[in-house]
Amino acid sequence: MRKSHPIRRVVLAGAATVSGIVLLLSLKPASDPGSAQAAGVGAPPAASAQGGAQAAASGTFTGDAAQTQYGAVQVRLTVANGKITKAETVQAPKGGQSDQITGNAVPKLNQAAVAAGNADIDAVSGATYTSAGYKESLQSALDKAQASAGSQGSGAAQAATVTGDAVQTQYGAVQVRITVNGGKITKAETVQAPKGGQSDQVTANAVPKLNQAAIAAGTADIDAVSGATYTSAGYKESLQSALDKAEASAGSSQGSGSQDSGSQGSGAAQARTVTGGVSQTQYGPVQVRITVDGGKITKAETVQAPKGGQSDRITANAVPKLNQAAIAAGTADIDAVSGATYTSAGYKESLQSALDQAGG
Repeated sequence: MRKSHPIRRVVLAGAATVSGIVLLLSLKPASDPGSAQAAGVGAPPAASAQGGAQAAASGTFTGDAAQTQYGAVQVRLTVANGKITKAETVQAPKGGQSDQITGNAVPKLNQAAVAAGNADIDAVSGATYTSAGYKESLQSALDKAQASAGSQGSGAAQAATVTGDAVQTQYGAVQVRITVNGGKITKAETVQAPKGGQSDQVTANAVPKLNQAAIAAGTADIDAVSGATYTSAGYKESLQSALDKAEASAGSSQGSGSQDSGSQGSGAAQARTVTGGVSQTQYGPVQVRITVDGGKITKAETVQAPKGGQSDRITANAVPKLNQAAIAAGTADIDAVSGATYTSAGYKESLQSALDQAGG
């Protein structure tokens, strides 16, 4: 038998090695995460609107009204077991060309929010400002859902992130977002603050100090920063709004926890204070704060209302009547006050927002 040539053996061995590598490469896609997910095998679970490992929230959550160049945008979400099942736009720019843009953009944005389950959605072409406002309000609604998810846990104190209402000042909007853990503010950040011209310098100096003061105090009773009176006032108002929402979340957590027999009852609802979103009207913003106890409105107060000129008289007449009507009805289905059509409409919208947050 003829002996094989050494070079021939090397060539054959090399060919066998190459063939083996080709076979291995042809098998690789079956274990590739991307292809496995596309095939529906081993795909990671979709992230919920609340993210992380927190309890899944359920309920209706109205985001804060986001001010844009063409008008306010506000989003309301329906969440079931941590997933967005419905998104609707409570406010959107209107009048003139805005009607056409809103009519085209809003349905697409609502669909995108439901599909994505978060605020990371694409802007609609030709509706840049409306899209930006939508995403901002959507994120606010998701923050509220996240806070609710924390309160629906097993009773242990959980961190919750809450965004206060945007407060309009003479130099621009101020809006605060806080993280609350164990009843304490562990983080404070400013979502919106006056900008442009001298405001940039004032904001850069004031905001870090205000954030630090909020954490240190744990309340909205903080000192104004010198030289930033308007920004400080807006910050404190938005901070109080965020604290109200955190308090409402804490109340629902305590009410749903395990309870002893006797004085604690069998799960009776506890009083909580909730601030509704700011509703923009033709004559100025309207905002309502309510106290809910045992599922009933026990107190209603108006945080903001139109003012200046004839508005002062109209507001003074309408607001007490609207507050009384809210308590009597226990819902936002109340009659408008004669001569205060716009204020009444704004009041009812903000009241509904507060009721949404309270779960009523």
